[in-house]
Amino acid sequence: MQSLPGVYESVKKNGQIYYRSSITYEGRHISLGSYDCPTLAHNAYLLAKKIIHTPSLSIYDYEDTMCLSFDKWVVLMNYRDHHYYFSTPIYMHKNYFSYFITYSEELFFDIQDLFYYANHRIHKRQGYYFVNDYGMQVNIMSRYGVKNHSVLGRDHRFVDGDIHNLRYDNIQVINPYYGVRREHPLVAPTYKSTLNVHGSYVIGRYKDMVTAAIAYNKAVDYLLENGIVSKAYPKNYIADMNQETYKSMYNKVKISKKILDLKKSSR
Repeated sequence: MQSLPGVYESVKKNGQIYYRSSITYEGRHISLGSYDCPTLAHNAYLLAKKIIHTPSLSIYDYEDTMCLSFDKWVVLMNYRDHHYYFSTPIYMHKNYFSYFITYSEELFFDIQDLFYYANHRIHKRQGYYFVNDYGMQVNIMSRYGVKNHSVLGRDHRFVDGDIHNLRYDNIQVINPYYGVRREHPLVAPTYKSTLNVHGSYVIGRYKDMVTAAIAYNKAVDYLLENGIVSKAYPKNYIADMNQETYKSMYNKVKISKKILDLKKSSR
């Protein structure tokens, strides 16, 4: 039975009574949250109503003492200003959108990612942002070709220095390959290929990144074929290279004697 506008009494499985708050705006029924008492639920409804009818209120007017969650605050602001309803805390701009992790943590994305993040909630753990996708935790940096092992400043960088600016032209992948590191950046660079097999082993040093990546693949194949490891390591995919060219480079590239000698030590 409804006792106050926007408040609905409900009962949990254990018999405990609680109160749901919601508002209908432009024909859409929007849930505002659940509360232990009807007064708080009603206050959430009144605040939502104020947001809808007060265009001067902005995202940044939110206060922690409010009875409405910050996520709902953002959702209502966006729906009021742009007439698009998203269940995730997205606020749209002309050519990009903001996704709020918290009040003080705002991520920026290109508009082409809007549909994806409207349907995937971003979580943060140990400094990394990820979404749950098909039952898996997926690092959102993988959408830019950044590998999980990638180190900021070495393997990828943010052009303007802002780690919250996740627009495509702001993310530069320096090294897209497993096991490859650039050396001597101020002179003629070389690319060191390494592999960790109960310790770090140098596969070799090569004149370019692609050769180093192929050498890594060859070393991984060698370990698997000779029973030195029981499962394959992730391998590098070389874009824009046909199979014939790849096979030729694979056959020619040399890997270190230390890797080859692992076959003997494993006996």
